[in-house]
Amino acid sequence: MNYNGIIIGAVSFLIIGIFHPIVIKTEYYWGKKVWPFFLLSGILFLLASLWANSWQVACIFGLIGFSCLWSIHELIEQEERVKKGWFPKNPNRK
Repeated sequence: MNYNGIIIGAVSFLIIGIFHPIVIKTEYYWGKKVWPFFLLSGILFLLASLWANSWQVACIFGLIGFSCLWSIHELIEQEERVKKGWFPKNPNRK
């Protein structure tokens, strides 16, 4: 039996679950101005996936890379959610 698909699916679920609170906390403390960090991280992980020794590691790096890139969009969306009152606004940030 081949369990690789199930493993990659579970890792995808875990990575998405980890990035969700990262985006929320990032927007709360720094706002969307840190999007270049996610861009650079995403590009670096995608490049690392090109030179990974195993396809499993390449898949994981690719998933993290695209999750970083998707987080840029989610930061913008999270700012809108805060404006709508769905999430708390940081009173210490302008």
